[in-house]
Amino acid sequence: MADRSTRSLPPSTPTPAEDLLDALGPIKGFHDTSHLGAFGMPSGAMTEDMLAGEAVASQATRFGPLEKVHAFWFAGMSCDGCSVAATGATNPSVESMMLGAHPGIPRVILHHPVINIESGPHYLRPAEEAIEGTLGAPYVVILEGSIADEVVAHAAGGYWSATGEEPWGADGELRPVSSTEWIARLAPNAAAMIAIGTCATWGGVPSAEGNPTGAMSLMDFLGKDYRSVLGVPVVNVPGCPPVGDNFTETVAAVLYFLQGFGPLPEFDELGRPAWLFGETVHRRCVRGAYYEEGTFAQEFGDPECLVEIGCWGPVVNCNITSRGAVKGIGGCMNAGGACIGCTMPGFPDKFTPFYKRPPGSLASTTVSRMVGSIIRPLRKFSNNNLNREARWDRQGAAPSAFSREKYEPSPLADVGHRFYDKMRRASDTARGDAAVWGKRPDEAPSGGRPRTHT
Repeated sequence: MADRSTRSLPPSTPTPAEDLLDALGPIKGFHDTSHLGAFGMPSGAMTEDMLAGEAVASQATRFGPLEKVHAFWFAGMSCDGCSVAATGATNPSVESMMLGAHPGIPRVILHHPVINIESGPHYLRPAEEAIEGTLGAPYVVILEGSIADEVVAHAAGGYWSATGEEPWGADGELRPVSSTEWIARLAPNAAAMIAIGTCATWGGVPSAEGNPTGAMSLMDFLGKDYRSVLGVPVVNVPGCPPVGDNFTETVAAVLYFLQGFGPLPEFDELGRPAWLFGETVHRRCVRGAYYEEGTFAQEFGDPECLVEIGCWGPVVNCNITSRGAVKGIGGCMNAGGACIGCTMPGFPDKFTPFYKRPPGSLASTTVSRMVGSIIRPLRKFSNNNLNREARWDRQGAAPSAFSREKYEPSPLADVGHRFYDKMRRASDTARGDAAVWGKRPDEAPSGGRPRTHT
C-alpha cells in the first residue's frame, strides 16, 4: 500500500469561474484613453476626485492604515432592486460611507454604473487597474443579480449580461465583457466578495426550475474553497430585495475588519451575517401573538397571523419584521403581506405556489387552535380585571362617560378576580405587616382596614 505522504490526491473539479476563464483565455491589454480627453466625463473629473474634497476619512478619523477602499458593483441577472434598496439605507447610508463620515471606516470609492458620473472607458479604468494590480488600494467586489452561464453564451457568440467593452476580442477587437467575466478576473485579488440580494446569494428567480441561463449564485460560481486575499469567504446578504440597512451594516462590519478593528464578525455556515439572520421571521413578527392564541387571518387585510393564507415566516430566516424596510418602517408582514421566503436558498422553487397554505402548517396551527381556545378566554378574563382601577371595583362602576353601558363584572367574575389577586399577592415578598402609608383607611390596598404590626 502506498505511503499517504506520496499518494496523489484526486484532481479537483474546476469551478465555474475557472471554466469561464479557460474558455475566454488570457487578456492582453486595456483601453487606450489618451485620445478620449473628457469624453465620458461630463463633469471633467472622476467621481472619486469630485468627492475627495468633501470626504473626511483623514488620518485623524480613520484610526487605521486604510484611507480608502474601492467597491466595484456589478449587476448580473438582476432587476436592480438591490441597488434601490441599498441607496435607501440610512444606518449607515451609502453616501456617508462614500464621504468617509464614520470614524474607523475607510472612505468607500464606489464604482456603480448608476451612481458614478463618468462612463465608458473612464468608468472601466479603475477595474482595469485592479486587474493589473496598479489600483493602489484594496478593493471589494459586490454582485447584484445571479451569475449566468457565460461559457455557453460565449460558445454561441453572445453573452447574458455585460458591463462595458474591452479590447479582448480577436486581434484586439472590442467585445462586450460580461459581468460574470469581471467577477472571475477580479475575485483572486479582492479583499472581500459580497453578494447582495437573493439572486446573487442563492441564484434566486433567474435560477428557478426551467430557466435557460444556467444562473447560479456567487458562492456557486467561485466554489466552496474560495477565500479572498484576506481569507474572507463569500459574504451573503440575501433578500428580494434585501433590507438596505442589512447590506450597509454588513459592509461596514467587513470594513472595520479590513481596517484592523478586531476579527471578522460572526457569519453563519452559509455566509449570512449571524446577528441579522439568526432568527426566523415568526419570532419577531408583529402578528406572532395571534399564532400563539390560535387566531388566523382568512384573507389579506385581516390583522391576525397570516400562516393559513401562505405565510412561511415560522421557517424563514429574516429580520424584516423587527428592522423594517426603510428607516425602520414597513416590511412584508408589518404591512400585511405574507412571507414567501425570499431570503432563503430554496427560493423560489421550494416556496411555490405563493400565497397558498404551507403543508407543514396544518399540524402547528391545529395545536395552536386547541391551546388558544383555553388561553384566549383566560387572558380576556385577566385583561378585563386589569382594565379597572381598584377604586372602581369597590364602587361597582367606572366613571368614564364612554362606559355608561360598559359591562361590569358579574358576581362570579368578581370572585374569580379576587381569587386571582390573592394568588398574585401571595408571592409579594416585599409586602410585610405595616401601616398603609399615604392612604386613608378606607383606601387600604385590599379594600379593608390597614394591617399593622402586632
